[in-house]
Amino acid sequence: MELPAILDIEASGFGRGSYPIEIGFIGTDGALFCSLIRPEPEWQHWDAAAETLHGISRELLQRHGRPVQWMAEQINARLAGQVVYCDGWGQDYPWLGRLFDAAGLQPSFRLDDLRRLLNEDEAQRWRGVTDTVRRRMRLSRHRASSDARVLQLALKELWNGMAA
Repeated sequence: MELPAILDIEASGFGRGSYPIEIGFIGTDGALFCSLIRPEPEWQHWDAAAETLHGISRELLQRHGRPVQWMAEQINARLAGQVVYCDGWGQDYPWLGRLFDAAGLQPSFRLDDLRRLLNEDEAQRWRGVTDTVRRRMRLSRHRASSDARVLQLALKELWNGMAA
């Protein structure tokens, strides 16, 4: 069974005013893409607790972030026509919308909730399997492409019966 493309977003924080600061995904072929996003001038929300979690400072975004237009174009070119899954649809969908609105573009792909791919048994084991994969990969902080890879590998383990 082909593994689906998985997208993850790191953000300035949660709630009103928050915005995407890094988008990463892993394709159906296992290829990774990740880039920081330079905040738009009106994107001012910043949560220090979120920065502690992902380790991305506002200064780093200003120095190394790519413009929203570039990011939206890259994502569209690489994911065109696909259904792409995420594990935080309730947050990721609005953040993705904010990026594409700022770029004046529409997504060329559909974002969907990863939970739709799981049966009841898999859904109950999901958290434990993702935690196990994260430990095995020795990941201590959240970054978009590595998180997407963890999710795809966890799906593979569930679907191949490798997860206990």
